[in-house]
Amino acid sequence: MTDTKAAVPHLPLPVGAFHDDDPLEQRQTAGGGAAGGGLVLKAQCEFPALGRGASMDKFAVLVDAKAPADVARAPLDLVLVLDVSGSMQGQKLALLKQAVCFVVDQLGPADRLSVVVFSIGARRLSRLVRMSDTGKAAAKQAVEALAVEGGTNIGAGLRVGAEVLVGRRHRNVVASMILLSDGQDTVLLPQPNGAAKNYMSLVPPSFAHAASRPAPIHTFGFGADHDAAVMHAIAEATGGTFSFVQAQSAIQNTFARCIGGLLSVAVQGARIDVTCLHRGVRVQEVKSGSYGNHVAADGCAASIDVGELYDDESRRFLVLVYVPRARPTEERTRLVKVSCTYRFAATGQTAHVAAPAAMIQRPLELTDMPPPSIEVERERVRLAAADGIAAARAAADGGEHAGAARILNGRLREVERSAPGAAGDDPTCEAIKEELRDLSERVGDRREYQQSGRACLLAGMSSHAQQRASGVELQSSAGKTPRAYLTPKMEEMVDLSRESSSSSRKRGSSERPEGGSRLDKQIKEDLSEN
Repeated sequence: MTDTKAAVPHLPLPVGAFHDDDPLEQRQTAGGGAAGGGLVLKAQCEFPALGRGASMDKFAVLVDAKAPADVARAPLDLVLVLDVSGSMQGQKLALLKQAVCFVVDQLGPADRLSVVVFSIGARRLSRLVRMSDTGKAAAKQAVEALAVEGGTNIGAGLRVGAEVLVGRRHRNVVASMILLSDGQDTVLLPQPNGAAKNYMSLVPPSFAHAASRPAPIHTFGFGADHDAAVMHAIAEATGGTFSFVQAQSAIQNTFARCIGGLLSVAVQGARIDVTCLHRGVRVQEVKSGSYGNHVAADGCAASIDVGELYDDESRRFLVLVYVPRARPTEERTRLVKVSCTYRFAATGQTAHVAAPAAMIQRPLELTDMPPPSIEVERERVRLAAADGIAAARAAADGGEHAGAARILNGRLREVERSAPGAAGDDPTCEAIKEELRDLSERVGDRREYQQSGRACLLAGMSSHAQQRASGVELQSSAGKTPRAYLTPKMEEMVDLSRESSSSSRKRGSSERPEGGSRLDKQIKEDLSEN
């Protein structure tokens, strides 16, 4: 890790709302949107044709929105909220420091960073500072000075982090909070009569509503003893993702995956609108995961709030519509028009895109129903798998471990029998198969479920609901192919992290030729546990 002699101010930091953030870097605003073009929007019908005399419920129209690639980067305001309780002592803390310093190195002079730490209480370690050379040096020195204390008060950490973001005098266009904890919250009180703990009490009020929250909170469960349910609930409530890092040595790669996305936000405020074009067509349901949707009372229109998309990132939604019988002379039925309004994150320029109308042929007679669209079938498979993961989690939490495994194995067979799954060369289905097999192995045994299964299921639920890559790094499978939804920029950042870690190990080895790297030895011991 880089040493620095930069001075860190030791002035007492204020408690409460913080209004001492650095002013933003002066940036030239480009006149255009994205060099590589704008958001691409498609609408794909489940079947190409339906007989004139037939009607159909829940006919699927796949809406596919893909953000542009290689766009100008928008500056980031990032708050790291880090657990420094007693269980973080030793190599856990050393690896966390290394990971945070890697994050600092990836930030540019227009980005700003603040670090908050918590144990039994919480404090702001550094104010929201631009990541100039001086800012980076000060941030690294502050992080290197971290020491562990007792207790785990997640709520206090989030409250201080929220005060940093809410109290900003200046605001970069992209903002996020990263929360890492390795233990159970020691302050959250049990509920009477054995009811579940009130996890939402940990979420700062300013983050509770999607329309007004200052940023999503991306949570990281570090080690096998963290409270996965708490971390997942916080991420779910704030529009973030939950990642599970059991393999302690993988924390830097998992941070890299997240920061690769945050540093590549291409589109913000995306909203998809669906309008029925035929007098008898009605929207019945929208399958949008964690993204809010609204269907008009008369079913003639619907909308989906998509929000931010990373560079080259996609969102897929199923809009289920009622298709009526066609008139005797009707040769085709125009079902819906799909459009999207959004803004480019780097320039603030608003844009609008519309897909060609989704329509089907209406032959007088249709002897054989054509096969469904492979794209629509793939999305149905993904949604069914996600539902199975949620059902397996509920069963396992209720002590039905064998039942949870049966649910996942059943969904696996469904994927294997599906048209895209049976082909054996569909990347989405192959990733889902691997995920279901791995999860099935982790839910059948109570001990394994408590150590890794619950966290893996929750991370999978988070990833599928958001259609965004989250990290699952296990001691027994740290080298496995990552889960779906990984964008090129996230992948590049993970590769850079691995190169950085490899270089650090080589330096450590050359500096201690006889004994080798103590950190490497400890990592090997960590990986051999359990």
